[in-house]
Amino acid sequence: MSTVDFGHQEFLGYEFLRIGRNEKPELSRYIWSGISVGLIISLVQIIFILLFLAFGVLPTLLGKSEVTDTTLLREAGLVLLLQGVTWLVSTSITGLLFRALAPFGYYPRMIWWGILGYTISSLAPVTVVVLGASLLTAGVVSASASVMVSIPVYIDLFRLLRKEEIHFSRPSVRLGYQNFIRSLAISGKGLLENARQQGARLVLSPLAGATGLTAFSTMRTGANVSLQGLNTIINPLMPELMRFLHQRDQARSEAAFGTVWFVLVAVIAPAMVVLQAIIQPLYLMWTRGQIPFDPLLFATLSLSVLVYAAAQPAIAVVKGNNLLKAQLGLSALAAIVVVGGIFVFVPMMGILGGGIALLLAEVTAMIGYKVAAKKWLIANGLLWPRHHFLIALTSVGIATVGLGALVWIPEGKWFIVIGSLTLLYINLWRYWHALPKLATQHALRIMSAFPGLSSLRPQ
Repeated sequence: MSTVDFGHQEFLGYEFLRIGRNEKPELSRYIWSGISVGLIISLVQIIFILLFLAFGVLPTLLGKSEVTDTTLLREAGLVLLLQGVTWLVSTSITGLLFRALAPFGYYPRMIWWGILGYTISSLAPVTVVVLGASLLTAGVVSASASVMVSIPVYIDLFRLLRKEEIHFSRPSVRLGYQNFIRSLAISGKGLLENARQQGARLVLSPLAGATGLTAFSTMRTGANVSLQGLNTIINPLMPELMRFLHQRDQARSEAAFGTVWFVLVAVIAPAMVVLQAIIQPLYLMWTRGQIPFDPLLFATLSLSVLVYAAAQPAIAVVKGNNLLKAQLGLSALAAIVVVGGIFVFVPMMGILGGGIALLLAEVTAMIGYKVAAKKWLIANGLLWPRHHFLIALTSVGIATVGLGALVWIPEGKWFIVIGSLTLLYINLWRYWHALPKLATQHALRIMSAFPGLSSLRPQ
């Protein structure tokens, strides 16, 4: 239900970064025009929910059309309605203001507010359910907690807007409408990404069965955790990267790219090799031996994370500059590769075929984003950092060989791990010396945040 509004917020977020901190009147027009459209979108969401409830569509949407417990369905409908109202109050406006303040250096502050909100709105319903509350009570508590948390958030946001001298601007119907229409491409991309990431399970289920789907989803947990860790590096870099790109600053843009690939070369690639060597006993202990472990599938899912990490600078260029056709087209292509690959490979290989389909989709997306990013950079007087990209791909290649060897020669795993890590850190040394000074300083700042490495912080 929130896909359209979230796509609108994402589109405007990158427009805010494009405008930057120096064009405050224009930024204000975009903010308040966006807020007015966001409120309309949220109200339409609520109307749709009411229509679903009035015409009895909700059970079908939930995939539970056979449920005869009318009380439970009524409670589910009311909870969905409460979530729609909560989105209007707690997310539609604050999401835009969070993004509007990112160019002014408040990204970390906004993320902490988000963590606080997610924590409270998640723990509150869990607590009352443990105490014996019903579905409806849990929904009321969750909505109330979200609204209460949003009060200090609003106070802080409007205080920061005053501090940065971003004043109220009369909303422009034309600007709001234009931005909304353009943002539909981001919403469409979001639906396709969801089909690629989550909808794959719907296709996998009838082909691999419930047991196979459970094993696939469980083994994918490690890859999902790695992706979340990668995003903690990439997302804070976006405001800086967009500023450097719009300033046509080649050196600083390469430094931002280099920082992302440094994380891949120095941390993620070696970690995936080590994890492959030690994961099986941990996995069996975690699942209590109830879900079989497929080392080749786990290695394939790990490799998809490495490919995704290698693509991140290109994705940042395409997303950050709202290259809508490229995003929508590549998301559609990747979704087709995933779904088509599952239909082709799963009947032949089982759930391993699902992992291969996801890997092929990531490779396809990486190539497509790299081509689109390079084209934009050249058109704007910048260059794609080809040398750094090839070194990063070298780490992906070394890790691929190491993961494959660990699968097919498990008796020699520690020799394989030592050999792979040696080659990976030789490649890291090569990468470090190819980086510009700005990138090495940024990388040292990242490493100095870890316990025991504070001495690495550049002076």
